[in-house]
Amino acid sequence: MVSNIINQFCEEHSDNENQLQQKIREYTYKNETYPQMISGILVGNFLSHLIKMSKSKKILEIGMFTGYSAASMVRALPANGSIDTCELIEQHINTAKQFFQKSKYKNMINIHHGPALETLKKFKNKFDFVFIDADKMNYLNYYLECVRLIKKGGIIVLDNMLWDGEVIQPKDKQAKVLFETNEYIQKDKRVSNFLAPIRDGLMVCIKKWIA
Repeated sequence: MVSNIINQFCEEHSDNENQLQQKIREYTYKNETYPQMISGILVGNFLSHLIKMSKSKKILEIGMFTGYSAASMVRALPANGSIDTCELIEQHINTAKQFFQKSKYKNMINIHHGPALETLKKFKNKFDFVFIDADKMNYLNYYLECVRLIKKGGIIVLDNMLWDGEVIQPKDKQAKVLFETNEYIQKDKRVSNFLAPIRDGLMVCIKKWIA
């Protein structure tokens, strides 16, 4: 895993947060019990740059938390872009809404309250980009649904795929599910993929034009 010193150096030499991101991050660390669940500056920058490079317009997020990752992604979208984000916990939705509604992006972010797997089954349109950062026990299920929903050439990013290194020799249930998800993706002929040691591990998948 990358040291905190290296992470800090990388953050200092990456794009700065905008005002919306900064406010959400500060609120999260001040008020949330588990603020480390926030995606953070490096992951936020990684997502926004992928979106810019791929010229994505229609984004799907599974697991919004307090809204930092959505705020990071929406800043990379063109004016006609949009994010559909899924969140189970109402408190997190209320937190994110209070920031989104005061921003210039308020009409670009659509929040879906409820179990994500149920929400995903309702979508019919294809997405350009997907970010998965929700309950780990359903990671493989989320991935399978997202492969269906992503367009050819589209990108799926899964967070926490190293699980603090525990995927190497998984013991607890979450580590085992993440290991199985890594293994499944590696063998999935529908995508090309790479696992990057950014923060807690980002798996990046691109749906092939021809499987």
